[in-house]
Amino acid sequence: MKLPHRRQFLHLAAGAAALPSVSCFAWAQAYPTRPVRIVVGLTAGSASDIVARLVGQWLSERLGQPFVIENRPGAGTNIAAEAVVRSTPDGYTLLLVASPNAINASLYDKLSFNFIRDIAPVAAISREPNVVVVNPSVPTKTVPEFIAYAKANSGRINMASAGNGSTSHLAGELFNRMTDVNLVHVPYRGGGPALTDLLAGQVQVFFPPMVVPIGQVRAGKLRALAVTTATRSEALPDIPTVGEFVPGYEASVWFGLGAPRGTPAEIIDRLNQEANAALVDPKIKARMADSGGSALAGSPADFGKLIADETEKWAKVIRAANIKAE
Repeated sequence: MKLPHRRQFLHLAAGAAALPSVSCFAWAQAYPTRPVRIVVGLTAGSASDIVARLVGQWLSERLGQPFVIENRPGAGTNIAAEAVVRSTPDGYTLLLVASPNAINASLYDKLSFNFIRDIAPVAAISREPNVVVVNPSVPTKTVPEFIAYAKANSGRINMASAGNGSTSHLAGELFNRMTDVNLVHVPYRGGGPALTDLLAGQVQVFFPPMVVPIGQVRAGKLRALAVTTATRSEALPDIPTVGEFVPGYEASVWFGLGAPRGTPAEIIDRLNQEANAALVDPKIKARMADSGGSALAGSPADFGKLIADETEKWAKVIRAANIKAE
Protein backbone atom coordinates (compact mmCIF):
# COMPACT_ATOMS: atom_id res chain seq x y z
CA MET A 1 0.00 0.00 0.00
CA LYS A 2 1.36 3.38 -0.97
CA LEU A 3 1.74 5.70 2.02
CA PRO A 4 0.72 9.36 1.63
CA HIS A 5 3.40 11.98 1.43
CA ARG A 6 3.95 14.06 4.56
CA ARG A 7 2.11 17.05 3.07
CA GLN A 8 -0.85 14.87 2.08
CA PHE A 9 -0.89 13.29 5.53
CA LEU A 10 -0.96 16.65 7.29
CA HIS A 11 -3.71 17.85 4.98
CA LEU A 12 -5.82 14.76 5.70
CA ALA A 13 -5.19 15.05 9.46
CA ALA A 14 -6.21 18.69 9.48
CA GLY A 15 -9.37 17.82 7.60
CA ALA A 16 -10.20 15.05 10.04
CA ALA A 17 -9.60 17.38 13.00
CA ALA A 18 -11.97 19.92 11.51
CA LEU A 19 -14.83 17.43 11.19
CA PRO A 20 -16.02 17.66 14.82
CA SER A 21 -16.20 21.45 14.68
CA VAL A 22 -18.02 21.36 11.35
CA SER A 23 -20.38 18.77 12.79
CA CYS A 24 -21.01 20.92 15.90
CA PHE A 25 -21.61 23.99 13.73
CA ALA A 26 -24.10 22.09 11.59
CA TRP A 27 -25.82 20.79 14.73
CA ALA A 28 -26.11 24.29 16.13
CA GLN A 29 -27.48 25.59 12.83
CA ALA A 30 -30.13 22.84 12.86
CA TYR A 31 -31.07 23.53 16.51
CA PRO A 32 -33.80 23.38 17.66
CA THR A 33 -35.53 20.41 16.04
CA ARG A 34 -38.18 20.03 18.77
CA PRO A 35 -39.82 22.18 21.48
CA VAL A 36 -37.59 23.86 24.10
CA ARG A 37 -38.61 24.35 27.75
CA ILE A 38 -37.90 27.56 29.64
CA VAL A 39 -38.32 26.73 33.33
CA VAL A 40 -39.43 29.62 35.56
CA GLY A 41 -39.06 29.50 39.33
CA LEU A 42 -42.07 31.73 40.06
CA THR A 43 -45.78 31.61 39.31
CA ALA A 44 -47.56 32.70 36.15
CA GLY A 45 -47.97 36.48 36.09
CA SER A 46 -44.77 37.17 38.04
CA ALA A 47 -42.12 39.47 36.57
CA SER A 48 -39.94 36.42 35.77
CA ASP A 49 -42.86 34.74 34.01
CA ILE A 50 -43.62 37.87 31.96
CA VAL A 51 -40.00 38.16 30.82
CA ALA A 52 -39.82 34.44 29.99
CA ARG A 53 -42.97 34.63 27.86
CA LEU A 54 -41.73 37.72 26.06
CA VAL A 55 -38.38 36.20 25.11
CA GLY A 56 -39.90 32.76 24.57
CA GLN A 57 -42.32 34.10 21.96
CA TRP A 58 -39.44 35.85 20.18
CA LEU A 59 -37.30 32.71 20.13
CA SER A 60 -40.24 30.60 18.91
CA GLU A 61 -40.78 32.92 15.96
CA ARG A 62 -37.06 33.20 15.13
CA LEU A 63 -36.08 29.56 15.52
CA GLY A 64 -39.22 27.83 14.29
CA GLN A 65 -39.92 25.66 17.33
CA PRO A 66 -42.10 26.33 20.39
CA PHE A 67 -40.29 27.68 23.47
CA VAL A 68 -42.66 26.45 26.16
CA ILE A 69 -42.81 28.20 29.55
CA GLU A 70 -42.89 25.78 32.49
CA ASN A 71 -43.63 27.36 35.88
CA ARG A 72 -42.08 25.45 38.78
CA PRO A 73 -42.40 27.73 41.81
CA GLY A 74 -41.14 26.85 45.27
CA ALA A 75 -38.19 27.20 47.65
CA GLY A 76 -37.42 30.70 46.44
CA THR A 77 -36.83 29.52 42.81
CA ASN A 78 -34.51 26.69 43.91
CA ILE A 79 -36.87 23.93 42.72
CA ALA A 80 -36.74 25.26 39.16
CA ALA A 81 -32.97 25.77 39.28
CA GLU A 82 -32.34 22.24 40.51
CA ALA A 83 -34.61 20.78 37.81
CA VAL A 84 -32.56 22.51 35.12
CA VAL A 85 -29.24 21.57 36.75
CA ARG A 86 -30.32 17.91 36.63
CA SER A 87 -31.60 18.02 33.05
CA THR A 88 -29.78 16.86 29.92
CA PRO A 89 -27.41 19.60 28.67
CA ASP A 90 -28.65 19.55 25.09
CA GLY A 91 -30.19 23.02 24.75
CA TYR A 92 -33.76 21.80 25.16
CA THR A 93 -34.13 22.83 28.81
CA LEU A 94 -33.34 26.43 29.78
CA LEU A 95 -33.76 28.39 33.00
CA LEU A 96 -35.15 31.89 33.39
CA VAL A 97 -32.35 33.21 35.60
CA ALA A 98 -33.10 36.13 37.91
CA SER A 99 -31.77 38.01 40.91
CA PRO A 100 -33.03 35.42 43.45
CA ASN A 101 -30.65 32.85 41.99
CA ALA A 102 -27.68 35.01 42.99
CA ILE A 103 -29.22 35.75 46.39
CA ASN A 104 -30.04 32.10 47.17
CA ALA A 105 -26.40 31.02 46.92
CA SER A 106 -25.84 32.65 50.32
CA LEU A 107 -29.38 32.67 51.72
CA TYR A 108 -29.70 28.87 51.77
CA ASP A 109 -27.16 26.81 53.72
CA LYS A 110 -27.62 23.42 52.05
CA LEU A 111 -28.37 23.65 48.36
CA SER A 112 -27.79 20.49 46.34
CA PHE A 113 -26.14 22.49 43.55
CA ASN A 114 -23.73 25.37 43.04
CA PHE A 115 -25.49 27.86 40.79
CA ILE A 116 -22.37 29.50 39.33
CA ARG A 117 -20.74 26.13 38.66
CA ASP A 118 -23.79 24.20 37.46
CA ILE A 119 -25.68 26.74 35.30
CA ALA A 120 -24.05 28.07 32.15
CA PRO A 121 -24.95 31.71 31.45
CA VAL A 122 -26.61 32.13 28.06
CA ALA A 123 -27.83 35.73 27.78
CA ALA A 124 -28.87 38.62 29.98
CA ILE A 125 -32.26 40.03 29.01
CA SER A 126 -33.31 42.98 31.14
CA ARG A 127 -32.79 44.96 34.31
CA GLU A 128 -35.62 46.57 36.29
CA PRO A 129 -35.29 49.03 39.16
CA ASN A 130 -36.74 48.63 42.58
CA VAL A 131 -38.38 51.81 43.83
CA VAL A 132 -38.46 53.31 47.31
CA VAL A 133 -42.13 54.01 48.01
CA VAL A 134 -43.71 55.41 51.15
CA ASN A 135 -47.23 55.81 52.39
CA PRO A 136 -48.35 59.44 51.87
CA SER A 137 -48.64 59.84 55.65
CA VAL A 138 -44.85 59.73 55.91
CA PRO A 139 -43.81 63.40 56.04
CA THR A 140 -40.89 63.17 53.61
CA LYS A 141 -40.59 63.84 49.89
CA THR A 142 -36.89 63.17 49.27
CA VAL A 143 -34.32 60.55 50.22
CA PRO A 144 -32.34 62.95 52.48
CA GLU A 145 -35.56 63.91 54.28
CA PHE A 146 -36.47 60.25 54.70
CA ILE A 147 -33.02 59.38 56.09
CA ALA A 148 -33.30 62.21 58.63
CA TYR A 149 -36.83 61.13 59.55
CA ALA A 150 -35.75 57.49 59.94
CA LYS A 151 -32.86 58.47 62.20
CA ALA A 152 -35.16 60.62 64.33
CA ASN A 153 -37.58 57.68 64.60
CA SER A 154 -35.05 54.84 64.82
CA GLY A 155 -36.68 51.42 65.19
CA ARG A 156 -40.20 52.81 64.65
CA ILE A 157 -40.43 52.80 60.86
CA ASN A 158 -41.72 49.52 59.42
CA MET A 159 -40.27 48.33 56.12
CA ALA A 160 -42.38 45.83 54.19
CA SER A 161 -40.85 43.16 51.98
CA ALA A 162 -42.09 40.33 49.78
CA GLY A 163 -40.42 37.89 52.18
CA ASN A 164 -37.09 37.08 53.83
CA GLY A 165 -34.30 37.26 51.30
CA SER A 166 -36.49 38.78 48.58
CA THR A 167 -35.07 41.54 46.40
CA SER A 168 -37.26 44.08 48.21
CA HIS A 169 -35.87 42.89 51.56
CA LEU A 170 -32.24 43.05 50.48
CA ALA A 171 -32.65 46.45 48.78
CA GLY A 172 -33.97 47.76 52.10
CA GLU A 173 -31.21 46.11 54.15
CA LEU A 174 -28.59 47.60 51.82
CA PHE A 175 -30.22 50.99 52.42
CA ASN A 176 -30.04 50.37 56.18
CA ARG A 177 -26.33 49.57 55.98
CA MET A 178 -25.35 52.44 53.71
CA THR A 179 -27.35 55.17 55.50
CA ASP A 180 -27.00 53.92 59.09
CA VAL A 181 -30.74 53.88 59.68
CA ASN A 182 -32.79 51.21 61.44
CA LEU A 183 -35.87 50.34 59.40
CA VAL A 184 -37.77 47.43 61.02
CA HIS A 185 -38.23 44.57 58.55
CA VAL A 186 -41.79 43.21 58.19
CA PRO A 187 -41.81 40.24 55.78
CA TYR A 188 -44.94 39.29 53.83
CA ARG A 189 -45.74 36.32 51.64
CA GLY A 190 -45.33 38.17 48.38
CA GLY A 191 -45.33 41.70 47.04
CA GLY A 192 -49.14 41.93 46.77
CA PRO A 193 -49.90 41.65 50.51
CA ALA A 194 -46.98 43.98 51.31
CA LEU A 195 -48.35 46.58 48.91
CA THR A 196 -51.85 46.28 50.41
CA ASP A 197 -50.55 47.02 53.91
CA LEU A 198 -48.39 49.90 52.64
CA LEU A 199 -51.48 51.48 51.05
CA ALA A 200 -53.36 50.98 54.33
CA GLY A 201 -50.57 52.60 56.37
CA GLN A 202 -49.78 49.43 58.34
CA VAL A 203 -46.16 49.79 57.16
CA GLN A 204 -44.41 52.96 56.08
CA VAL A 205 -41.88 52.05 53.37
CA PHE A 206 -41.33 49.36 50.74
CA PHE A 207 -38.51 48.71 48.21
CA PRO A 208 -40.30 46.56 45.58
CA PRO A 209 -39.55 46.02 41.89
CA MET A 210 -41.05 48.95 40.03
CA VAL A 211 -43.68 46.83 38.28
CA VAL A 212 -45.38 46.20 41.67
CA PRO A 213 -46.31 49.78 42.76
CA ILE A 214 -46.02 51.81 39.54
CA GLY A 215 -49.81 52.06 39.05
CA GLN A 216 -50.35 53.35 42.59
CA VAL A 217 -47.44 55.79 42.23
CA ARG A 218 -48.88 57.22 39.01
CA ALA A 219 -52.31 57.45 40.66
CA GLY A 220 -50.85 59.39 43.60
CA LYS A 221 -51.74 56.72 46.16
CA LEU A 222 -48.08 56.14 47.04
CA ARG A 223 -45.09 58.48 47.00
CA ALA A 224 -41.96 57.35 45.15
CA LEU A 225 -38.79 58.79 46.68
CA ALA A 226 -36.21 57.18 44.41
CA VAL A 227 -35.38 54.30 42.10
CA THR A 228 -32.61 51.91 43.08
CA THR A 229 -30.74 51.50 39.79
CA ALA A 230 -27.58 53.45 38.98
CA THR A 231 -29.47 55.54 36.42
CA ARG A 232 -32.97 57.00 36.35
CA SER A 233 -35.83 55.02 34.84
CA GLU A 234 -37.65 56.08 31.68
CA ALA A 235 -40.88 54.90 33.31
CA LEU A 236 -40.53 57.49 36.13
CA PRO A 237 -38.05 59.98 34.67
CA ASP A 238 -38.61 62.65 37.32
CA ILE A 239 -37.79 60.30 40.19
CA PRO A 240 -34.10 60.44 41.23
CA THR A 241 -31.90 57.46 42.05
CA VAL A 242 -30.95 56.55 45.61
CA GLY A 243 -27.34 56.82 44.45
CA GLU A 244 -27.73 60.54 43.80
CA PHE A 245 -27.90 60.94 47.59
CA VAL A 246 -26.19 57.74 48.81
CA PRO A 247 -23.11 57.31 46.59
CA GLY A 248 -22.55 53.72 45.46
CA TYR A 249 -26.05 52.46 46.28
CA GLU A 250 -27.48 50.20 43.58
CA ALA A 251 -30.03 47.40 43.72
CA SER A 252 -32.06 46.00 40.86
CA VAL A 253 -33.94 43.03 39.55
CA TRP A 254 -32.41 41.43 36.48
CA PHE A 255 -33.31 38.53 34.21
CA GLY A 256 -31.59 36.28 31.72
CA LEU A 257 -31.36 32.77 30.34
CA GLY A 258 -29.21 29.92 31.63
CA ALA A 259 -28.63 26.31 30.63
CA PRO A 260 -27.25 23.20 32.34
CA ARG A 261 -23.47 23.05 32.54
CA GLY A 262 -22.13 21.16 29.54
CA THR A 263 -24.62 22.56 27.04
CA PRO A 264 -22.73 22.89 23.71
CA ALA A 265 -21.12 26.30 23.29
CA GLU A 266 -22.45 26.55 19.74
CA ILE A 267 -26.04 26.33 21.00
CA ILE A 268 -25.39 28.83 23.79
CA ASP A 269 -23.88 31.26 21.28
CA ARG A 270 -26.83 30.89 18.94
CA LEU A 271 -29.34 31.55 21.73
CA ASN A 272 -27.26 34.52 22.85
CA GLN A 273 -27.31 36.02 19.35
CA GLU A 274 -31.07 35.62 19.07
CA ALA A 275 -31.68 37.07 22.55
CA ASN A 276 -29.52 40.10 21.74
CA ALA A 277 -31.46 40.56 18.49
CA ALA A 278 -34.67 40.68 20.53
CA LEU A 279 -33.31 43.45 22.73
CA VAL A 280 -33.00 45.89 19.83
CA ASP A 281 -36.50 45.16 18.51
CA PRO A 282 -38.70 48.26 19.10
CA LYS A 283 -41.72 46.21 20.23
CA ILE A 284 -39.69 44.22 22.76
CA LYS A 285 -38.04 47.40 24.08
CA ALA A 286 -41.43 49.09 24.44
CA ARG A 287 -42.85 46.12 26.37
CA MET A 288 -39.89 46.21 28.76
CA ALA A 289 -40.17 49.97 29.22
CA ASP A 290 -43.82 49.61 30.28
CA SER A 291 -42.66 48.01 33.54
CA GLY A 292 -39.61 50.23 33.95
CA GLY A 293 -37.21 47.70 32.47
CA SER A 294 -34.28 48.23 30.14
CA ALA A 295 -32.46 45.85 27.80
CA LEU A 296 -29.34 44.18 29.16
CA ALA A 297 -27.49 42.90 26.11
CA GLY A 298 -24.09 41.20 26.12
CA SER A 299 -22.16 37.98 25.72
CA PRO A 300 -22.57 34.83 27.84
CA ALA A 301 -19.36 35.85 29.64
CA ASP A 302 -20.86 39.29 30.42
CA PHE A 303 -23.90 37.63 31.96
CA GLY A 304 -21.69 35.23 33.92
CA LYS A 305 -19.80 38.18 35.39
CA LEU A 306 -23.07 39.87 36.40
CA ILE A 307 -24.22 36.71 38.20
CA ALA A 308 -20.88 36.33 40.00
CA ASP A 309 -20.74 40.01 41.02
CA GLU A 310 -24.33 40.00 42.29
CA THR A 311 -23.77 36.76 44.21
CA GLU A 312 -20.80 38.31 46.03
CA LYS A 313 -22.58 41.62 46.64
CA TRP A 314 -25.69 40.11 48.23
CA ALA A 315 -23.69 37.57 50.23
CA LYS A 316 -22.16 40.50 52.13
CA VAL A 317 -25.57 42.01 52.89
CA ILE A 318 -27.01 38.63 53.94
CA ARG A 319 -24.12 37.99 56.32
CA ALA A 320 -24.15 41.50 57.78
CA ALA A 321 -27.90 41.44 58.43
CA ASN A 322 -27.87 37.76 59.49
CA ILE A 323 -30.69 36.94 57.08
CA LYS A 324 -31.94 33.36 57.03
CA ALA A 325 -34.27 31.62 54.60
CA GLU A 326 -37.79 31.14 55.94
